Amino acid sequence: MTATSPTTYVAPDSARRVVPDSAPRVAVIGAGLAGIAASAALGSAGFQVDLFEARPFPGGRATSWPVSSADGDAGEVVDNCQHVLLRCCVNLLDLYRRLGVADKIRFHREYYFIEPGGRTSVLKRGILPAPAHFAGSFLGLTFLDLPDKIAIARAMHAIPGDFRKRRDLDRITMLEWLLAKEQTANAIGRYWRPVLVSAVNEELDRMAAAHGLQVFWLGMLAKGDSYEMGLADVPLRELYDEAALTRDGNVRMHHRAPVDVIERSPDGRVAIRTGGERVDADYFVSCLPFERLQPLMPDLPVDWRAFGHSPITGIHLWFDRPITDLPHATLLDRTIQWMFNKADGRYVQLVVSASRSLTPMPRAEVIDLALRELAEFFPAAKNAVLEKAHVIKEVHATFSALPGLESKRPPAVTRHANFFLAGDWTRSGWPATMEGAVRSGYIAAEAVARAAGSPRHFLIPDIA
Repeated sequence: MTATSPTTYVAPDSARRVVPDSAPRVAVIGAGLAGIAASAALGSAGFQVDLFEARPFPGGRATSWPVSSADGDAGEVVDNCQHVLLRCCVNLLDLYRRLGVADKIRFHREYYFIEPGGRTSVLKRGILPAPAHFAGSFLGLTFLDLPDKIAIARAMHAIPGDFRKRRDLDRITMLEWLLAKEQTANAIGRYWRPVLVSAVNEELDRMAAAHGLQVFWLGMLAKGDSYEMGLADVPLRELYDEAALTRDGNVRMHHRAPVDVIERSPDGRVAIRTGGERVDADYFVSCLPFERLQPLMPDLPVDWRAFGHSPITGIHLWFDRPITDLPHATLLDRTIQWMFNKADGRYVQLVVSASRSLTPMPRAEVIDLALRELAEFFPAAKNAVLEKAHVIKEVHATFSALPGLESKRPPAVTRHANFFLAGDWTRSGWPATMEGAVRSGYIAAEAVARAAGSPRHFLIPDIA
C-alpha cells in the first residue's frame, strides 16, 4: 500500500499498538467525525488504518480554525459553529472516551429562554421521574400561556406511542404533526420551533416528523438526564487528539491529502488516488459528504437529486465588556436563535440554523442584525462597544431532512465488495448531527469487520 502526503501524522513507536503486517488494511476517506469514528473503531479491532483528509486538520464541519487576518483577527481560534450534544448521544460520548477527551465536555442542566425585553424562563429537571421530570419548571415558563402548556403537554404525551408505532412519520412534516395535535401558534413558535430547528437544522414545514419526534423522545422524555446539554470547554479541534487516535490502534493520519479519483477495476473492487499516487488497501470507507462523493462515484445507486442542503450561520462577537453572565440562551421571536457565552460574557457566539434568509445577506448586514437583536435580550449590549466580529456561513452545513428522504439514505454496504459508506447523510438512524456522523462511522466499521471475517460490534444502541 502506498500512502503519502505532505503532512502525515504518525505516533511515536512507544505510543502505537503493534499490529501485524498481515492485518487487513483500510483506507478511510475524510477525517470528519464519521471518519474519525470509523478509524478509531477499526484501529482498536486490529486493522491497519490510513485516514486521508484534504485539510490540514481533522474534524470536518465540527472543527475550529484561526479567523481570517483579513478581518483583523489574526490568531483568534473560533469554532466554525457552536456544536452541541445531549447525554442521549451515546456513540459520540463513546468516541470522546476513546480519544480521551470526555473530560473536556461540560454538561448543563438548565435551558434558558429569553423573550425580547429580557424576561427569562428556565427549563430544568425536577424531582419527578421521567417523562414527568420537567413538570415543575415547565409550568413556570412565563413565555407560554396556559392554553399553550396544555397543548404541549398533550402532544408530549403522544410522542412515545407515535414514535414507536406510526409508520407515516417520514412522509409528513413536523408542522403537519403539530397541527394535527392542535398546537397553538405560540406553542409552535416559542417551544417546538426553537428546539427542533436547532437540533435538526431544518424548518418545521420542511422537516420529516420522524426526526422531530426522535429528538423529543430521546432527548427530552426517555431518561431524566438525557436532555443535559454538553458543550466543549476547548476549541472543537482540540477534541480530536491524533495521538489518542493512534494509541487506540494502528491509525495513521494523512493531512492535505484529498482523494482525487476513485478507481473501479473490472472485478468491481475499488482503489483511490491522492496527490497523483494510487492507494491500495483491502477495504475503503468513504466518509465524504454527498456533494463531494457524487463527482467521484456518480454511478453509485444513490438518488443524488433527493439530497439538498440546509445552511447554518455562526456569528462571533467580541465586546469591550460583559453583556451577560448566562452560559447560553434560546432567544425567542427573532432571527437569532441561540446565544453561547464563550468568554466571560465579552465573547459570544450566536447561531441561526436553517439560515436561508442570511445566506445572501452581506456580512455587515448580518452583524448589524445580530447587534440589534442582541440588544433586545441583553440590555448591557446597548452600551457595549463591538471590538471585532466574524461571520461564518456554512451553506452546506447538513442535508435537508425532508419527508421521504429516509428510505433514500444509502446503507454502509455498497455493490463494491471492498467499498463502504459513512457520513451523517447515510442511513445512520439519526438526523444530520454529530451523533449521526459517529453512528455512521461505527456502522461502516462493523460492515468492514464482517467483510473481513471478524465481526465486531461498535455501535451503542439508543437509550430507548
